[in-house]
Amino acid sequence: MSLASLLGEADRALAAQDFTRAQKLLREAALAQPEDLSIFLKLAGVSRAIGQFGVALDAVHRALSLSPLDFTALLMRAGLLDRAGDPMAGEAWGHALAQKPDGQLPPQMAAVLAEGERRHAAWLDAREQRLEAAMAVAEQQADDEERKRIARFRSNALRRTRHFHSEPTHFHFPGLVEREFHPRTLFPWLAELEAETRIIVAELEAVMSAERAELVPYIQYADHLPLQQWRPLNHNADWTAIHLWKNGHKVEANSRHCPRTLELLERLPQPVIPGASPNAMFSLLAPRTQIPPHVGINNGRLVCHLPLVVPAGCWFRVGAERRHWQRGEAFIFDDTIEHEAANPTDQLRIVFICDIWHPDLSTIEREAIAALIAAEDGVSAVGL
Repeated sequence: MSLASLLGEADRALAAQDFTRAQKLLREAALAQPEDLSIFLKLAGVSRAIGQFGVALDAVHRALSLSPLDFTALLMRAGLLDRAGDPMAGEAWGHALAQKPDGQLPPQMAAVLAEGERRHAAWLDAREQRLEAAMAVAEQQADDEERKRIARFRSNALRRTRHFHSEPTHFHFPGLVEREFHPRTLFPWLAELEAETRIIVAELEAVMSAERAELVPYIQYADHLPLQQWRPLNHNADWTAIHLWKNGHKVEANSRHCPRTLELLERLPQPVIPGASPNAMFSLLAPRTQIPPHVGINNGRLVCHLPLVVPAGCWFRVGAERRHWQRGEAFIFDDTIEHEAANPTDQLRIVFICDIWHPDLSTIEREAIAALIAAEDGVSAVGL
């Protein structure tokens, strides 16, 4: 019998619910065409229907050997392992969920997937409890920063989060520690900056009320440049800035209203790079505005945020960690790791932003970075 005849007869047997005959015909078809994924999926389904779960699992594994990421095959495998009480079922559900296609699924498949999501979540929770117990002794002896890293290590192992890397658009200096948010202990001046929040806010209000203050879109570049990550906010007034320093130039119209803020900046380890740095500004994000995921230009510098006017609900994500800004609580992050922000409220959000050297850099390395970027004209069209 030809392959077409075998498959036709198998379909008729299925329609008549003669699953035993359908299984026999599909086995013959699989021998005739061992590279056809659909035949093995049908054979798995028929074998499952007549309670031959081992045969069904073998057929699914044959299908996956042809297409290891096939969603239907992965879903069937997870269900079969779950039915058998196999300890690998939880992980198998995770493999299937990772290949979920976009769009709406057929009702029966959607129901199976929903149950799989519950099973996978329960498996993850149990696994997390087991790992927490195994790590408890070490974790109890850790300091706050160590505990944070240990917890992230566990979360990454569970695939609840993933690792992110520094991916600057222009300048990557090798060997620097990659951290989404850097520990406060590395920047003892943060407390002094935070203590001046009230004065910085007062100077912000002064510059915002000044007639000659300069309020400009945060993102400004020529439309023809290949910078797709910024396109929705390019020249957009939803994200604006009042610059005190911009690409190494003091903006007198704004900075003259902020003497104390400028004095504080002088104490910070800001890069001094002709055409590129220092940078310092008040960043204004309009209500109901989101800044899309993006990365910065140079991993030799980090970015400091001091929240000034922050309605409840405004958030900021770097890599896998999301934080809510709190007025007067500063933090340091690596902007060459993917990050995004949102103001989901009906009020304006304002954060003071400045750049600083990465603490891993020696004096000579800073000089080398500054020389190279200055020689490249500072990439001044991009800025902070």
